[in-house]
Amino acid sequence: MAIALGANLPSPAGPPLATLQAARPLLAELLADLEPGVVAPPSTRPCSGLRWSPLFRTAPVGGPAGQPDYLNAVVLVNPTHPPTAAAALALLADLQALEQRFARERREHWGPRSLDLDLLWWGELRSRNEVLTLPHPRLLERAFVLAPLAAIDAQLTPPGARATATQLLTQLRHTSPEPPPTRLPGQPGWPE
Repeated sequence: MAIALGANLPSPAGPPLATLQAARPLLAELLADLEPGVVAPPSTRPCSGLRWSPLFRTAPVGGPAGQPDYLNAVVLVNPTHPPTAAAALALLADLQALEQRFARERREHWGPRSLDLDLLWWGELRSRNEVLTLPHPRLLERAFVLAPLAAIDAQLTPPGARATATQLLTQLRHTSPEPPPTRLPGQPGWPE
C-alpha cells in the first residue's frame, strides 16, 4: 500500500511543513489500526512497518495559476491482510476525515490544499468507480509521487508500470516541463 501526502496552504497546525509533521503520527496511528495487534510508535521514533519518504518541494501541477509550491511525501505500508473493496473505501473515508482535521477544503480541481492524502495503491486491489480508482490513475505521471517513491526504494516498480519509480522519474524529467522535485533535508518530525 502507498499513500501520498501533500500540502501547500497553511492549516490550523501552521505552514505546510508543520501540517505534515502533525499529520504524520495521526496517519501512522490510522494505518496501525489496519493491522490488529500493531501499535503505532510515538512520532519521535521511526514507524515499524511504515516506510516514509523524505519531504520534497514540488511545483504545482494543473489547477489554478499562482499556487504556492507543495511539500510532498509518500508512506509505504506492508499490511499482512489482503485488501477488500470495503476496506479501501473505509480507509479513503478515514484519510478524508484526517484531511478535514487540517481544514482541507475542496473548492476546485487540483486547487491548493492544506492537506492532501491520496491512496495510491493497496496490494493487487483494483477499483474503478466514482469514489475510488486504484491504482491511482495518474500515479505514473506525477514527479511529486515518483520522487518520494524512488527515495524510499530506487528499484520499486509501482503497480501498472514496466519500469522502476527511478526510471519513470527520469523519463518524466525528459518529457515534462515542470521542474524536478527538490529533496529537503531531514528535520525534527520528519527525519528522513
